[in-house]
Amino acid sequence: MQLEDIRRDYKHAELNEENSSKTPIQQFRTWMDNALEANITDATAMSLVSVGDDGFPQSRIVLLKDYDENGFTFFTNYNSQKGKAIEKDAKVSLHFYWSEMERQIRISGIASKTNTEVSKKYFHSRPQQSQIAAAISEQSSVVPSRKFLENAFTKLSKQLEGENPDCPSSWGGYKVTPVKFEFWQGRENRLHDRIVYEKIGNRWTIKRLAP
Repeated sequence: MQLEDIRRDYKHAELNEENSSKTPIQQFRTWMDNALEANITDATAMSLVSVGDDGFPQSRIVLLKDYDENGFTFFTNYNSQKGKAIEKDAKVSLHFYWSEMERQIRISGIASKTNTEVSKKYFHSRPQQSQIAAAISEQSSVVPSRKFLENAFTKLSKQLEGENPDCPSSWGGYKVTPVKFEFWQGRENRLHDRIVYEKIGNRWTIKRLAP
């Protein structure tokens, strides 16, 4: 089969100004709840887009761990490529895609570090082996081999003797404060629904975009 011949119709649902929530966080909560109730695999996975030192956009998948009216939280190593990119330019984008529901959400916002208490609390809520992996990994740095990482993991595990490691100072959370949302619902004949919420001052405006 040729790639150009792959296509499908979108008939799952519709999105219009009348059935959209008054605020984007309410609309996000509805769609996230729908995705979780439908048992979509990795429903909380989102693409995080930042701009690297070379000026090129960088995209990777991270996991949403919390959200509220003030923003969307994920955790990582602050010395990673994404951490360094955010340090230089805090403007980022988040992208959720749920193919089973024919839905996408794009969020533009400003990333800032969570406080130390939030980072430590989440770090120690993780499985112990995940904590150890985070403690020994200088994320995004060049390593000689997989064996090098496995040896470091084994060494720290033995040193801890069943105890949990301290949360590294280079590890923690980011909260993305949103300034713009786009909700995309696939529709028949490629006449997709695109509803945009944009923050103007202290209020959210709503408009429809052509597909």
